[in-house]
Amino acid sequence: MNRSGFFYDLLSTLFDRPHLARVKGDGRSITALCEDLIASSSEGASHNMGQQILSSFTELTPQGEIEFFNYLTERMDIDADRLQRLSAAYQADRSPENLASLLAAAEPKRQELLRRINRVPGATGELVNMRARLLLLLKDNPSFGRTDLDFQHLFGSWFNRGFLVPRRINWQSPANILEKIIKYEAVHAIDDWDDLRRRVEPADRRCYAFFHPVMPDDPLIFVEVALVKGVPDSVQAILAENRKVLDPESADTAVFYSISNCQAGLRGVSFGNSLIKQVVEDLRAEVKSIGTFVTLSPMPGFNRWLQQAIAKMPTPPAWAAQIAAAMESGTADGLDEQAQWLRRQAAHYLVNEKDRHGMPRDPVARFHLNNGAMVHDIHAGADMSANGVRQSCGLMVNYLYDLKKIGQFHEGFAENHTVFTSRSVKTLADAAAPNSSGRILINGT
Repeated sequence: MNRSGFFYDLLSTLFDRPHLARVKGDGRSITALCEDLIASSSEGASHNMGQQILSSFTELTPQGEIEFFNYLTERMDIDADRLQRLSAAYQADRSPENLASLLAAAEPKRQELLRRINRVPGATGELVNMRARLLLLLKDNPSFGRTDLDFQHLFGSWFNRGFLVPRRINWQSPANILEKIIKYEAVHAIDDWDDLRRRVEPADRRCYAFFHPVMPDDPLIFVEVALVKGVPDSVQAILAENRKVLDPESADTAVFYSISNCQAGLRGVSFGNSLIKQVVEDLRAEVKSIGTFVTLSPMPGFNRWLQQAIAKMPTPPAWAAQIAAAMESGTADGLDEQAQWLRRQAAHYLVNEKDRHGMPRDPVARFHLNNGAMVHDIHAGADMSANGVRQSCGLMVNYLYDLKKIGQFHEGFAENHTVFTSRSVKTLADAAAPNSSGRILINGT
């Protein structure tokens, strides 16, 4: 990025820490090490115990992981009886001393354990991986959610926007970083190095990422951007091998066509809105001709919802079987004939279908609408890859970031879950569900 040269490289150097050094255990179990680390006042011994805990965790069996997280959840939880006594004492005498005791008792011991482990060089990334393992166990072990709250609380501080380092990724970036981009691409798979090169080297293509100073070789999130003329309606055109490269000064639109979160262990820690705002700011400064900022986004929950909607129809149309077959196979046979019907259903899905919290059901829609975007257009046949057909019958969405209205749209969505749309999207949604009570506004009017 424009400002990510000397300053951010210097910041990375200042805060760079080596990878975790694996150490041989001294015979203590991982839980015994945790108890001793919490009790230790020796910096040197604490450092060694933190290393042993992280090394031991990587060697646990699946059952061992469950037992370890159960230990953190139950044995290192808040002492509720003590907390109640201290709360009563503070209510009777609101002295600073009573408040300090109350605050200390209100924090689970596992938070302090994680802080002490994090003092080991290279530990932050290991703790992110530890939480990724925890998240895989939550469905079958819901009580572990208490431990996950502590990870979220700490990561929210450790990975706040002030610590993040934005960098532009190009063909001259280190090979290990480029390999991570290939590995972590979650929207449109990167087939090989040639495919990656087409996305980061041409003058009309950009890739930006956020890094953390203690994880300088591992991106947290990255976005791929195409500079184009007009609002795009197909990712195939953006990713085409033999397309003509556009002079950036001839472009009037920047399209965010892929946003990938890289660290499973940082789920729920938001970076995407900050990255998009940073990229918009940098592109406006770099390419003066660009005045429109849009996405070309997937609808990962659309087909699941559509299958449920078709199943509820008293008499499904004959061509519903064709759509179901396309969803199953990942091939587009028969979808062209129902393109307009699918666009209407997609508009209804984005605008009117809500979860139990009153939010749009689609996770990508929630992300962009909360950032202050509006639903600008819906395109059939926009992603005809097997994955694109399986998740949304090949449809994709343009979310428009109108720089003059981002604040208004964000406020409306955050306060009232208002979904702002273009007139054409409202028309599509009305045609699919004319009696819907969904909250729809056109361009904020």
